[in-house]
Amino acid sequence: MTAVESPPAPPTARRRPKAVARTGLYGLLAANAVVVAVFFVQAGFGANALVVLGRLTGLYAALLMAFQLLLVARLPWLDRRIGMDRLTLWHRWTGFGLLWTLLGHAVFITFGYAEMSSMDPVNQLVDLAETVEGVLRAVVALALILVVGAVSARRARRRLAYETWHFIHLYTYVAVVLAFTHQVAVGSTFTASAAATAYWYGLWGAALTAVFAGRLVLPLWRNRRHRFRVTAVVPENDNVVSVHITGRDLDRLPARAGQFFLWRFLTKDRWWQANPFSLSAAPDGRTLRLTAKAAGDGSAALRHLRPGTRVFAEGPYGAFTTLHRTRPDALLIAGGVGVTPIRALLEELHGHAVVLYRVSTETDAVLHGELRELALAKGADLHLITGPPVPDRLAPGELSRLVPDLTDRDVYVCGPPGMTTAVLRGLRELGVPKRQIHYERFSLAG
Repeated sequence: MTAVESPPAPPTARRRPKAVARTGLYGLLAANAVVVAVFFVQAGFGANALVVLGRLTGLYAALLMAFQLLLVARLPWLDRRIGMDRLTLWHRWTGFGLLWTLLGHAVFITFGYAEMSSMDPVNQLVDLAETVEGVLRAVVALALILVVGAVSARRARRRLAYETWHFIHLYTYVAVVLAFTHQVAVGSTFTASAAATAYWYGLWGAALTAVFAGRLVLPLWRNRRHRFRVTAVVPENDNVVSVHITGRDLDRLPARAGQFFLWRFLTKDRWWQANPFSLSAAPDGRTLRLTAKAAGDGSAALRHLRPGTRVFAEGPYGAFTTLHRTRPDALLIAGGVGVTPIRALLEELHGHAVVLYRVSTETDAVLHGELRELALAKGADLHLITGPPVPDRLAPGELSRLVPDLTDRDVYVCGPPGMTTAVLRGLRELGVPKRQIHYERFSLAG
């Protein structure tokens, strides 16, 4: 089987998959927000203004929590169209919105009941937790969300190992269960009518089913079906290595050039650690290949893998593919080991392509020989750009000189975060339409 082929000339008039998926998500959230408001009004008010506000913020906190689960469910349809990086970013900002609505719910409810009972807010909260079923569970859920929110702050996140942060983040699922049981126990809107009860059970059921299917069932099923194994480990230079992987029925694995997997190599010392690495060659239905730089313990250990090692792979993930092309021709910009998905994309692309590969020295140009052969075979223009970071050899002036018609091309960018940010800024300055710029912000994606 050969690599999946994309249409020679993507029609610009068709609706973009990313726009369709994004509009669908926004519409889904807005529609549910309206439904929640309708059920809230139907349940009646019957309390002071603070308690009413507390109930409303609690309902919208529940809606945001369900939406958060959907964003991280890793559903293939969404991921291929929006990309895990953007879904994760939306999940992060939704999480901060959830945090504030939960705090508002707790404060409004506590102060509202304190106003009616003439108790101070602290004693009122203690009294509610002791006497009202489900309130103590809600307090514990809020405490867990506060802890997860604190470790998700940028400064704290940088100080934690990924595995530590991920383990703490799993407590969110405990908070979800506690919050749901609290809603069932004391939520008047939840039980105001059969329709409202069915809606809330349906909402939570759909969100949890999405997570269960996308994060557990689908990866287990794919790995059982394909039985991935390492076939070869090939050093590309002193600190970059390629790992070749095979399996059963790989022609039925829906992977595309530009995507990545979360790879877990089942050795005694690394089975628990998953790392995201892009495919460095277009899938051909027989093998998969990743190429990684020794940037940490996990990637450095790849060099010592033995053929036959079992692999547990989650994916494919990512929207950095030809699915989102809008123009017949393309510009591919790579930096360092970010060349891996670019090399795979070049193999799959039709139309004329220009490749700009930015490295410090020629010895850092991983897979340059393969790129040169591919460019020759496909009639693409390849420019290897070497030198120190200053002056910026991918500045707007340099880009327009190297590729005068870049505004008429789709532009794919993959490289270190600093380089990617600078290139994206330059493309905007040069007037490249946003819909023609494709990138994903994963520093380990290469």
